[in-house]
Amino acid sequence: MDNIQMEAFNIVGISCRTSNLNYQAADDITKLWETFQSQSIFNSIKDKIDQNIYVVYTDYEGDHNAPYTVLLGCKVENLDQVSDSLQGKSFKKANYIRFSPKGRLPEIVIEQWLKIWNSDISRAYTADLEIYGERSTDPENAEVDILIAV
Repeated sequence: MDNIQMEAFNIVGISCRTSNLNYQAADDITKLWETFQSQSIFNSIKDKIDQNIYVVYTDYEGDHNAPYTVLLGCKVENLDQVSDSLQGKSFKKANYIRFSPKGRLPEIVIEQWLKIWNSDISRAYTADLEIYGERSTDPENAEVDILIAV
């Protein structure tokens, strides 16, 4: 766990509105990933800055129990060329606490979120991220960065 500052960024991808109540998010996020992979969304995003996949949790109506938006996609230079089938959103420069759990996917991500929800971190509830990069390509031995806005 360490503190970082992240510059403003743009994400283009697909999204859904969900909630952690009654495990709704688990179903919705699983379906979002299935759509992202089955429709080759990664390949359809133009002007990617890097090869990472980003999951951004944003537009919170309250704390982690209230409804929020999940945006699954890629970081892009700008939002000038967003196709009609995708959504784009800009995020402001912000401070984050970074966690980098290692192990088996998706268990390490779920376990880390449970720890975050049960922690006393003073969260901003603006935009939290999961970053899937080179270190997360082996699902049995992955490392994912989870950034919590503070």
